[in-house]
Amino acid sequence: MNALPARLAIVDDDQDHAAYLAQYLQPRGVAVTAYHDSDEFLTSPQAFEFDFYVIDLMLPGVDGVDLIRLVRRRGPAGIVVVSGRMDTDVFESVMRAGADMHLMKPVRMEQVALAIEAVHRRIEAGRTQAGAWRLDRKARQLIAPEGTRIDLSENDQAVVECFVAAQGATVTHATLCERLGRDPAAEADNLLHAAIYRLRRRIERATPAGVPLHAEPRVGYSFRGSLTAT
Repeated sequence: MNALPARLAIVDDDQDHAAYLAQYLQPRGVAVTAYHDSDEFLTSPQAFEFDFYVIDLMLPGVDGVDLIRLVRRRGPAGIVVVSGRMDTDVFESVMRAGADMHLMKPVRMEQVALAIEAVHRRIEAGRTQAGAWRLDRKARQLIAPEGTRIDLSENDQAVVECFVAAQGATVTHATLCERLGRDPAAEADNLLHAAIYRLRRRIERATPAGVPLHAEPRVGYSFRGSLTAT
C-alpha cells in the first residue's frame, strides 16, 4: 500500500503555501497540481480525477465548504482542509461537507503530509476490504458492491468489458476507441471522454458507492476496484 497518494490537488489562494507544500510532497512521489481559486479548479478537465485534495476555505469563487461538497459527491478521494478561517463552527462545517481532516494554519508541512498519509492509508484499506463490482453480461448491468444494478448501454458495456479484461491495469485511449468501433487515429479525445462521462454519470445516479473510473493523463482510464464478469 502506498504511503501517500499518487496524484494530489491543492486548492489554495495562498500561492506561497501551495508552492511549499508541493515542494515538500513531490520528492516523496506525489504528483501535485496547484489551483489558486475554485473557479480555476472547477474548469480544469481533470478536477475530479485526483486521488487526494488539500483545500483552503477562503477562496475566490466558490466557497471552500461548497467546494468540498462538490468533490465529495464525485467519490471517496481523501480531503484534508488546511485553512486559517476562525469561525466557531468551521470544524463542524467542513466535516459535515465531507472533509476527512481539518488543520488550522499556520501548520508545518510535515504535519500536513502526516495528515495526508493517515487519511490515504484509511481509504486504501477500505478499498482493499470493499466488495467487488460485477458485470452481468446477459442482463447488461453493472452491479455495485452493495448490490445496486446499473443498466448499461451497448457502449457502456463495451467500455466495462475493457476494464474486465485489463484486470486493474490502465486501458489505453486506443483500446477503448477500438472496442467502441472507432478509429483511434481519427477519433477526437473529447468523444471518448464523453462516453466515459456518460458511464460515470450513470453510476453516480444509481449508487452512493464511489465511482471507480479514473483518468490516467495522456494514457487512458483505469477501474480502481475488483471487477469481474459473469
